[in-house]
Amino acid sequence: MADKTKVAAAEQYYAPPPDLGKWESFRIFIYNSETGQFLGRTGSSWAKILLFYVIFYAVLVGFFTIMLVIFFQTLDNNKPKWQMEGSLIGNNPGMGFRPLPDTDNVESTLIYYKANDKGSVLKWAKVIDDFLQPYRKKGSGSGETAGAENRVACTPTAGPVGEKQVCDVPVDDFHPCTSGNQYNYEEAGPCVFLKLNKIFNWVPKPYNTTEDLPGNMPEDLKQHIKMVAGKPESNTVWVSCEGENPADVENIGPVQYIPRRGFPNFYYPFTNKEGYLSPLVAVLFEKPRTGVLINIECKAWAKNIVYDRYERRGSVHFELMVDRS
Repeated sequence: MADKTKVAAAEQYYAPPPDLGKWESFRIFIYNSETGQFLGRTGSSWAKILLFYVIFYAVLVGFFTIMLVIFFQTLDNNKPKWQMEGSLIGNNPGMGFRPLPDTDNVESTLIYYKANDKGSVLKWAKVIDDFLQPYRKKGSGSGETAGAENRVACTPTAGPVGEKQVCDVPVDDFHPCTSGNQYNYEEAGPCVFLKLNKIFNWVPKPYNTTEDLPGNMPEDLKQHIKMVAGKPESNTVWVSCEGENPADVENIGPVQYIPRRGFPNFYYPFTNKEGYLSPLVAVLFEKPRTGVLINIECKAWAKNIVYDRYERRGSVHFELMVDRS
């Protein structure tokens, strides 16, 4: 009798759960009134797991915050931690040009327009106007215009005096490369603005004497350096623009550099002072051959600027095509 009772108890203990339908099983999973479980857990079980995750994520957020605070303690808001050779950009400034073509094709470097088409001219003039807007701000402001009151007129013999002062770039004096003249685009002799990329604490070493001039430097630039050698204005990062190929040399025509043939040393070094703007050179292509695509390369010349055409170091490439049809 005792054995039969044990067998019956065992059969009852291992009895399979009742066969429930899908909806009934789902209802019991949502809330089981017999066990008091909600989604398979009791209230105390849910409280324990929620408490665990609250503590876990609180510790995680605290650790991340402490790491950020320690990281920001190593940074200086006014200057980069890694400079010159120790930085990713190095100590060899690149060049840029404006106006840039439409952003629809970021790989394009072609400046193409019709000189007798008012809309085409105004399109490029507006692009340059937008680029030069920070240079025209004379009062205090924010963003790119912040610190405009710190800008002062500089000459090769008179640079900034005050600790916060920076040299102004008087773009409205770049005649005929001015907004009122639509940057000479309507005259089929467009202006293209050049700039050096900013590198913190970089100081150019200019070719200010007739000695050690590079053999690949254009002859007209060599003659210009010889005329100003030893004078204050010779302390300049020189600029030259030429056609890349023999056909381009024939088609490019006369070139002017406004207001001077390079970036004067009194604009350097860049130390992130409020109001600082990169110096500009307006290159006036007086009479480029119309209806022809011209490949142009502009170079920056200084003893500590390395030139490499294939990697575009110390130079910039763009194409120019002026149409009159």
